[in-house]
Amino acid sequence: MRRRLGQGLGKRLGLGGVLAGALFASGSACAQDQEGFQAFLRSIRGQAVAQGVSAATFDAVAPTLTYNPRVIQLDRGQPETAPNAPISPFAPYKAQHVDAARINAGRAAYQRARGKLARIEAETGVPEQIMVAIWGHETNYGRVMGGFDLPRSLASLAYEGRRRELFTGEFIAALKMIDRGVAREKLVGSWAGAFGGPQFLPSVYLRLARDGDGDGKADIWTSEADTLASIANYFVNAGWRPGQPWGIAVTVPTGFNRAAMRTTTVSPRCPRVQERHSRWKTMREWRALGMVPQGRGWPADNVLATLLEPDGPGRTAYLLTGNYRVILDYNCSNFYALSVGLLADEIAN
Repeated sequence: MRRRLGQGLGKRLGLGGVLAGALFASGSACAQDQEGFQAFLRSIRGQAVAQGVSAATFDAVAPTLTYNPRVIQLDRGQPETAPNAPISPFAPYKAQHVDAARINAGRAAYQRARGKLARIEAETGVPEQIMVAIWGHETNYGRVMGGFDLPRSLASLAYEGRRRELFTGEFIAALKMIDRGVAREKLVGSWAGAFGGPQFLPSVYLRLARDGDGDGKADIWTSEADTLASIANYFVNAGWRPGQPWGIAVTVPTGFNRAAMRTTTVSPRCPRVQERHSRWKTMREWRALGMVPQGRGWPADNVLATLLEPDGPGRTAYLLTGNYRVILDYNCSNFYALSVGLLADEIAN
């Protein structure tokens, strides 16, 4: 009936009527989205309460939310890579993410926070420069943390349905944060629900955010100490090995038999990212195969590493330890993890 009414207006009033009809239809669609959105929220109330969210918090927050089509547009606009698509070179990404501005800002942040960083490294074993490099990559050292309302974004993404289980869980986790004393107005971040200096999702915040300055709060929005301690705690939880580098840059010898080094292991996590790596060898074995370090010397002989040539044969390659896989756990991208490691090295120089 509403569609026919819009068409009738268009016939009687010409172009102006067509526009009016379009606006009417758009308004109707928005109203339907909002009705469906609120119905969805009501449908998960029991689930949220069963998982520990207070009924008072749910009832105070959910009715105030409106469906946000912008986050759905952003989510659907994410580039998807076909399984057999060619992999772009690393060099342009490195030039953009390990640039002079980010290095200089990182060194300044590193010097400013040395007291906090040294204490956190002593407690966790995670190197100071790795914490700073993650912070720099995620939010440009706290400068860019997003402006989307998190409960609204997460609820909209859950309602849309493409990844309903994931985003419903994160929406519920955001409500748990409120129950734990996080102010509602602090729940602002990226369109996809990440927030604060480390860009944690709510579920990660609940598990791993830490108080780094002793005030009893895990304030990853405004406290540098809390941000850095939380990043370090994430790395500890993911299996960081103290005293081991993330990797080293190497030159691969001419005639190296890459086919013989191809991995036969399929990773359960990020398989396409990790299938680019060779099989594991000790540093002693890699040295015997003719690898030559660029700059930094060899780690201990018994340290295991895989070989990655992100720009193909004849360009800089990397021997990557188990700690590199910890960086991948933070963001499953070889380009991201390499850039974090390289930025950390530059910051510490």
